[in-house]
Amino acid sequence: MHSTQIMISLWGQPRCFLSRLLAVLLLVANNGFTVAYDLDPSSPDSVRSVSRSIAEDLMSLYHGHRPGQTPGLLPDPPYYWWEAGALMGAMIDYWYYTGDGQWNDRVIQGLMHQVGDNADYMPKNQTLTEGNDDQGFWGLAVMSAAEQRFPDPPEGQPHYLALAQAVFNTQAARWDTEHCGGGLRWQIFTWNKGFDYKNTISQGCFFALAARLALYTGNSSYTDWAERAWDWTVAIQFIDSATYRVFDGAHTTTNCTNIIPYQWSYNAGVFINGASAMYNLTGSQVWRERLDGLVAAADVFFVGPNKDIMQEVACETVQLCDIDQQSFKAYLSRWLAATTKWAPHLADHIMPKLRASSIAAASTCVGGDNGRMCGLRWTEEGKWDGIQGVGPQMMAMQVTLANLVASRPDAVTMRTGGTSQGDPAAGSADIGRTEPEGMELAAITTKDRVGAAILTTLIVMGLVAILIWLFLDETSEKPVKQRFFEFRKQVTSTRGLAAAFSLGGRVFEADEKGKGPELPSSGAASDEDAAVRAPPRSASGVVAPLPVAREMQSESHQVPVPIRERRASVIQVEASGSGSRSTSNDDPATSQATTKVQRFAKRLNMRDRGRTGP
Repeated sequence: MHSTQIMISLWGQPRCFLSRLLAVLLLVANNGFTVAYDLDPSSPDSVRSVSRSIAEDLMSLYHGHRPGQTPGLLPDPPYYWWEAGALMGAMIDYWYYTGDGQWNDRVIQGLMHQVGDNADYMPKNQTLTEGNDDQGFWGLAVMSAAEQRFPDPPEGQPHYLALAQAVFNTQAARWDTEHCGGGLRWQIFTWNKGFDYKNTISQGCFFALAARLALYTGNSSYTDWAERAWDWTVAIQFIDSATYRVFDGAHTTTNCTNIIPYQWSYNAGVFINGASAMYNLTGSQVWRERLDGLVAAADVFFVGPNKDIMQEVACETVQLCDIDQQSFKAYLSRWLAATTKWAPHLADHIMPKLRASSIAAASTCVGGDNGRMCGLRWTEEGKWDGIQGVGPQMMAMQVTLANLVASRPDAVTMRTGGTSQGDPAAGSADIGRTEPEGMELAAITTKDRVGAAILTTLIVMGLVAILIWLFLDETSEKPVKQRFFEFRKQVTSTRGLAAAFSLGGRVFEADEKGKGPELPSSGAASDEDAAVRAPPRSASGVVAPLPVAREMQSESHQVPVPIRERRASVIQVEASGSGSRSTSNDDPATSQATTKVQRFAKRLNMRDRGRTGP
């Protein structure tokens, strides 16, 4: 029977209301129908209800409070440490906007567990992933906790203000005037890829933290640092002084002249956040003009017929947003909403865009197994794009919460009711540190030297055994003595050695944290390079999105080819005689060695077939 006939039949029977309702619900479920959130931005009850549902699904992805898990961490992979800090900040906002504290204990536990031994958000277990921007997101989270009077941590734990000051102090000590005249490097430790990159988000987090500390404490030292960070970022042209567009960063190897031209919403958002705090603190026309310029430039992230639907323009249009980038709109939403409190004159420009974006975001929450997970692309209103996770949920929640900003109290300062206790000297134990505490090498003793000599001898013997195995043809019926003399001849053959050592012809790396964006060109910057100070733009003046070929995309989240498979493929290519390593058929020694290497590569391929990891 057709579903419409079933409906009429059910409602025509003299059954109770609950029975009819249950039948309809079962029918809807069986037909796979989903209903998006019916968000009314003008209704606080509607906003709180939708926000709570989105938050429930968001926190279902956080397992740090469960037995055997680590508080304050998201599942890794695919999430890095910084996004867990961003999540803590989002849930502080959730409590501030809604008054719902059901997740506060988990947030406080996570914030405290990740502070590290010196209470400055430099935990030892994140030394391979933590950059200045990562630490900055945790610092901004606890700064929000102080400003919004989030419930205090347990007695004996550091207070939010002191933690924010610790992050600031450790980063101020890393201000690098030797390269590019200033700024923070992306990475803290030299061994992490991207140490030669000065990225805008690291500067922005430091600038915003300094500005907000200045506003909260009234300490002019923070004001001076905020001014210094802003001036350098503009002077180096990470921020275009004419248009206020915010770009991604540059490498120290070119003295920060070849600027990576992509515009990301969180880069714009974090500078808007800091500039609004500076304007609220100083009331100066200079900071008002800077703030207004940044907010106007951020219009590039709003598209659609009315230019009011938020979009991550650099990656959404080409469907290349990685795990990190899938959360960026959350921070622009968060900081634009906060700006309307510190700079009320911008509310009429900001709020219509956030309201329209919140409706569009809520309409995409029809995916996943539960039928209400939110998507990435809000421009596809009423549709789920198949992308789900912490980022899309956090984005949808933050832009929805923004509808409540007008009804919430202003952020507090030490002069207007702030109670979080500070420590201006916090973080001093890690100031100037280039290696994690406890990783200093002990003095080398005689016992160490003897052990090293023995180990070296064993390694050399092993290498000799491998060479003998490579050169001796086990399929030959010749006597061992004759094969040994042939082996001596092969060893003296230069090309034979080249074929054998092609096994070590390349170095492979497996890094947890990817390197920074590649330079547009490998050559040094020159005066003729038109792209040095003028990043490429489309005809409309907007920086183009990521190239489909991914030449410029960060490798942070690309899934690497298993190391063993890559090594085997190189062996096959190089030993097969391609390029400059071609072999000659009239050289039996080289041909025999090459054949041996090819058989070795074939064994590796057969052994690795079907593997998904190194």
